[in-house]
Amino acid sequence: MILINIKLVFGGNTLKVPEKAPDWGKLLNECISSELAMKTINIVRKANSEYLYWDDFKYQPMPEGVAPESAWAMLKASRLFQTRDLSLADSKGRPFSYWLPDCVLREIHLIDQQAGGAILVEDPSVHSEEKRRYMIRSLVDEAISSSEIEGAVTTRVVAKEMLRTGRKPKDRSEHMIYNNYRSMQMIKRHLSEPLTIDLVNKIHASMTENTLDVSLWAGRFGTPEDEEIHVFDSYGQILHVPPKAADLLASMEKLCNFANGDREDEFVNPIIKGILIHFWLAYVHPYMDGNGRTARALFYWYMLKHNYWLFEYLSVSTAILNARARYYRSFLYSEMDDNDATYFIVYNLEAIHKALEIRNTYIERKQKEKRNTHRFAERYPVLNLRQRALLSSALEKKHVIYTIETHANVHGVTYQTARTDLLALKDMGLLELRKEGKKFIFTPVADIAIKLDSGTAEEKEIE
Repeated sequence: MILINIKLVFGGNTLKVPEKAPDWGKLLNECISSELAMKTINIVRKANSEYLYWDDFKYQPMPEGVAPESAWAMLKASRLFQTRDLSLADSKGRPFSYWLPDCVLREIHLIDQQAGGAILVEDPSVHSEEKRRYMIRSLVDEAISSSEIEGAVTTRVVAKEMLRTGRKPKDRSEHMIYNNYRSMQMIKRHLSEPLTIDLVNKIHASMTENTLDVSLWAGRFGTPEDEEIHVFDSYGQILHVPPKAADLLASMEKLCNFANGDREDEFVNPIIKGILIHFWLAYVHPYMDGNGRTARALFYWYMLKHNYWLFEYLSVSTAILNARARYYRSFLYSEMDDNDATYFIVYNLEAIHKALEIRNTYIERKQKEKRNTHRFAERYPVLNLRQRALLSSALEKKHVIYTIETHANVHGVTYQTARTDLLALKDMGLLELRKEGKKFIFTPVADIAIKLDSGTAEEKEIE
């Protein structure tokens, strides 16, 4: 048996196994009393509002005369009485569970307000073509970030250039990003379908094309003949042991049943269910590689399937990438603390919240640009919306480079349409043109702000 040693390192810091929490059940039997319950009520409420694990909880200010271990026992009791079991179990047959503390309910309410139904579609501050451009941008960011979480190494400038120009990927990292971008578009064609083993395999095969050590691994679960995967920390301690290969099919069938089922006696909010699907696939780890990318793609598929269309305009993986150690630690907490998946739910809701903040900042910037485009429309009525958007961008980023291919990909138009847009702006004296090899490069003229403000640019008819 060969073990694949996966070591998790983040910016020079290694992720190691958290400290094991005290045996709260034994402690509770020894020290439970109404007096202790009254003393710890506030610390328990605070710990649940932030959903602390033992390694943070033990450092919180404790009530006088109360040991951290005793307070931990009361905290665990408060959580235990509210949990719901999942059909996902660990290797010893113990089920995973979760519950919805106030911090979770608060985040669900926020997301439901902003991400459900047609809220974005009806947002008056963003034109439909601009929405399309931002959706493409979000897909690009999601593809890059999700791949970087799994080890892709490239600059974002190079990765964005590849996706926006349609250049073929050159190495494994670029293939990971390209596959992720293509797969995020592909999953939208399967929103009317239930989750099946075939669909999960199809997503995985799309995600991992030309990136696996063994091409036969694409789109199929691990087998007893494959190498066994363990995840270790830098000290050689095991962080995670996925279920045995012989149990994968049964676990994944339970996942599909969980995703597709809606019991009359139990409602699970779609956001929570989507996060748990993400957790479930990552825990089961059915593939030899590409499990994380596939799990995050399944989350997006489930959100879009349940009409959370704003997720087309969010890159949750970008928020995860910026706090990657906490992402992996939420897995460890969930597995170590009596299989409590609430830790993973809380972390992912925070990541979604951050992605929403990024989106809202973007909308505020678009409102500013919209005021500029209105001004351009009055002064230069021959300009179309794509050209106005480019000029607004040029005012903010005076050293930006535009190409025909990039303009075409960003706005979803043909090469000829993009060429016409840029050459017209060049003829109006707003862009400069030079040639690098066979590629045409456009840059804003040095005095573009003066020209746009003064209205001295020559207005020519656009063909």
